[in-house]
Amino acid sequence: MAVHTAAHHSSGQVLPFRESLMAMLGVSFVTMLVALDQTVVGTALPTIVSELKGFELYAWVATSYLLTSVITVPIFGRLGDYYGRKPFVIASIVVFTAASVLCGMANNMLFLVLARGLQGVGGGMLVGTAFACIPDLFPDSVVRLRWQVLMSSAFGIANAIGPSLGGFLTQYYGWRSVFYVNLPVGLLSLYFVWRFLPHLRHVEHEGKMKLDWPGALLIAVSLGCLQLFVERLPKHGVSAAALGLLGVSVASAWALWNWEKRFPQPILPVDMFRNKSLAALFTLAVLGGFTMFSLLFYAPLLFQGGFGMSPKEAGLVITPLVVFITIGSIANGRLVSRLRNPNLMLYIGFSLLAVACLGVVIATRSMPRGLLMTFMILGGLGLGFVMPNLTIFAQQTAGREHLGIATALLQSLRMIGGMIGTALTGTLISHMYASGVRSALERASATQWFVDLSDPQILINRDAQSTLVSQLSHTGHDGALLLEAAREALVASIHMGLALAAVVAVVSVWQSRRVPPIKLQRRIEPVVHAD
Repeated sequence: MAVHTAAHHSSGQVLPFRESLMAMLGVSFVTMLVALDQTVVGTALPTIVSELKGFELYAWVATSYLLTSVITVPIFGRLGDYYGRKPFVIASIVVFTAASVLCGMANNMLFLVLARGLQGVGGGMLVGTAFACIPDLFPDSVVRLRWQVLMSSAFGIANAIGPSLGGFLTQYYGWRSVFYVNLPVGLLSLYFVWRFLPHLRHVEHEGKMKLDWPGALLIAVSLGCLQLFVERLPKHGVSAAALGLLGVSVASAWALWNWEKRFPQPILPVDMFRNKSLAALFTLAVLGGFTMFSLLFYAPLLFQGGFGMSPKEAGLVITPLVVFITIGSIANGRLVSRLRNPNLMLYIGFSLLAVACLGVVIATRSMPRGLLMTFMILGGLGLGFVMPNLTIFAQQTAGREHLGIATALLQSLRMIGGMIGTALTGTLISHMYASGVRSALERASATQWFVDLSDPQILINRDAQSTLVSQLSHTGHDGALLLEAAREALVASIHMGLALAAVVAVVSVWQSRRVPPIKLQRRIEPVVHAD
């Protein structure tokens, strides 16, 4: 394989326009693969569980994927910095697509959970390497912002069509088709990446990489235990087992920090955290993930369970949130390069996110749909202003040597923020809802019905509701009234949960002060082109 330095084109990109477009299409299909999978599978899960009969492993279908991907993102982000990203992007597409086929072939829940874990390894490799291909292709950050819109659009399209596609495929072609749909997208992305993505490497690392296995193991233990702790929290509360997991996670993180300070080529360069600008951006990634996932997870539950909308109506109200993430990213690419102080976009983005959360907090069943959709639009725009800028600012600050690991860490920390957000918000909502339902049942002397009403999913399932109301009526209780009390308890608890997310968004606005002024430099550095 011939190695030569790539000639930069005057527009601040490594390749001419046509090749750049083809390479970016490959990277965009790759992101679409991951985003589509995350949204499509959620819709199919209830059907999968009812067919494979393994409700105790329900959460693990999502957890096993999250767990393995959160662990592999920083590991492959670092390896991509040393060896170039193309081989890892190709490997990740192959692993992800093969694992998708295995998921579709699953004949029991344990097999599905294991296949999802393998899929998570592929997904983590994808996120860890694909996002960092963009600064390789476009060293000029202003040019990069314009091209990044392709990636944001792919993400937005996948998120927008995912839930409906999942429902459609499950209904007409069975749940297995939800996994098989990754096969054509995977093959398409493999073709574009193989054919058009250049193998860019950075000279100074060649032949010197010594793999940091203890570091990788400690990352796995620390993040794995954190994920398990977060999973247990909403269901079991603060138990001894949960605290044990948290303790192991913290101890592993401490050991990782001390080990990485001594290791000559750490998988997690701790000097990045000493950089004030990067540390502030990493903190914002956690806070942004917290707010984003709380809103994405619990707004649909509020609209369906609390306000009695059908899944289709709730989907319609939520759609602007997803669509405007893309529109916000496109607008951001145009605006940020023209501002004297690009940091301003972070303040605007987090402020819009806070307003969107507060809008959902004051939402009532009688609120006009148009107003609800306006709040969703503001939330989408806020995320569109925040997410691309956190990535661009971190890449700008980390420099060429740590580019991949900084990009990967940002994605990991956003996922960790999302995990913590959904766990804390979920715990708050679960406990508030349960106590609201219990007190309503106590007033009606119907506490024996608590088990039936304790899961808010009953408020979404119309058939289960009518059965329960008729059963309650037979025993002399006003079923409709008790169901309404449960609805009110759910609305109050989600309002409280999203008020917490709004507070986090306000803290993020305040925290944005800690990011030193970023200059979007048109800095072009020599890259090695190994193809």
